[in-house]
Amino acid sequence: MDIKAKINEIVDKVKNDKNIAADFAKDPVKTVEGLIGVDLPDDQVKMITDKVQAQIAGKNDGIAGVVSKVKGLFG
Repeated sequence: MDIKAKINEIVDKVKNDKNIAADFAKDPVKTVEGLIGVDLPDDQVKMITDKVQAQIAGKNDGIAGVVSKVKGLFG
């Protein structure tokens, strides 16, 4: 699984779907898990949610760092 592409996909969904955006605002970890279809430990999903939040806020920094940290989590 291409983590960078998955993060970009999640960002697009959060930005373009009001329901997903509302869910993400309430519980980003649960929302990301639902969007990727994999139940991961919260601390691992937190790395992804942090990058999604940064991209939504216009801070596209450090996405490569999260890719290296979570590579292999998805098989």
